[in-house]
Amino acid sequence: MSDIILVIHIMIAVGLIGVVLLQRSEGGGLGIGGGGGGGGGMSGFLTGRGTANVLTRTTAILAAAFMVTSITLSILAGAGGESKSIVDDLPTTLPSSSQSDGGEAQQPAQPEEPAVPVQ
Repeated sequence: MSDIILVIHIMIAVGLIGVVLLQRSEGGGLGIGGGGGGGGGMSGFLTGRGTANVLTRTTAILAAAFMVTSITLSILAGAGGESKSIVDDLPTTLPSSSQSDGGEAQQPAQPEEPAVPVQ
């Protein structure tokens, strides 16, 4: 079930990217796009007002579908079972060195005398 929704989600994302890239730029900040004039006639592809409305509606529909599939995937991922923490997997007692060696516990090494005399 989640695999099918994931494939649909990816297709919607690719479609949304394509529709956004097809839209005409409205800003003139970089010196590109349709700054001023309105762009009527046959000077460019997808420049009419009706086509812009179709692209705007398509963007809104794809964005809504993207949000719905995102929420659905989140719900399906959370419903996979009981909540589990990595702290639940920790052992209750730590193994001592005598258990790991199989013999008696070793005493820590005592510090040696310093090589440089202390005054």
